[in-house]
Amino acid sequence: MKETSISLPPLDYMLAFEATAEAESFVAASKSLNISETAISRKVRLLELHYGVPFFLRGHRSISITPQGAVFLARIKPALDMLRDASRKTIADHRDRPVTLAATNSVAALWLMPRLQKFNQHNKHLKIMLVSSDDDNECLSDNVDLAILRGDGIWPGYDAQMLFGETVFPVCSPEYLEANPTVADPARIHTLDLIEVSSSHREWMNWRTWLESAGFAVKDLHQGSLFNTYPLSVQAAVEGLGIALGWGHLVDPLLQRQKLVRPLGSAKVRTDHGYYLLKSERKKGFDECRVVEELLLGFSAERTRYG
Repeated sequence: MKETSISLPPLDYMLAFEATAEAESFVAASKSLNISETAISRKVRLLELHYGVPFFLRGHRSISITPQGAVFLARIKPALDMLRDASRKTIADHRDRPVTLAATNSVAALWLMPRLQKFNQHNKHLKIMLVSSDDDNECLSDNVDLAILRGDGIWPGYDAQMLFGETVFPVCSPEYLEANPTVADPARIHTLDLIEVSSSHREWMNWRTWLESAGFAVKDLHQGSLFNTYPLSVQAAVEGLGIALGWGHLVDPLLQRQKLVRPLGSAKVRTDHGYYLLKSERKKGFDECRVVEELLLGFSAERTRYG
């Protein structure tokens, strides 16, 4: 004969019973579970009615557990402990596993940092370990879950999704433009304080290659400042030290806040490179990594379109 299924009582009834049985007090149980004494007493009574068994003997100011209650506690206690342990481990698995995100110095400082606050507001349970480096090998090391690198979109063994293309144009502070109005004249720009970046990447655009690509006559250039990282060159432009080359999307927040302006207006150079989000085809993804990936692609979808 097939055994009929027996319905389980609500879990909160059992938790109220457990707390009361261990403390032998509705008052102590209410403090332990942070709910009212009346609610504790009611849940325990409903549990007794569910099984048709008295679990406590109630006196005027005291209660004591019955033999049936002691047996029931011994039977459910291991199961409740297992449920609590499973809950703790599930939370730990999802909250304590950080997503290691590597990016070039320029992307980390200028594109990611302004957006991390928005990310953290909506994803407080996620942790991002941000690795900033201009060494591609370091960004693609085995301990990295996602990477943002500049290139042509081809990385063998990696799935690559473009975040934004590469559009380059001159930028300077409004104060520098006001003090040096000839900066708006392409024929005179080479005589002013040009901020350069010393890069190990040969394809990285400098002032000479930008002027040639934009179709301007290239003469002897006046180098005002030289920095070893792109974020420093942008900060130098913000501080009014001269004119830097601005990478669209990286300098967008500074343009929007009018910390920087484009002295040559719409003049720009578009290359066939871009910045890509990479993930290894060999590594198994996990939920937190997918959340970060979707968020970065969402930021990409909101970007300014330079054409």
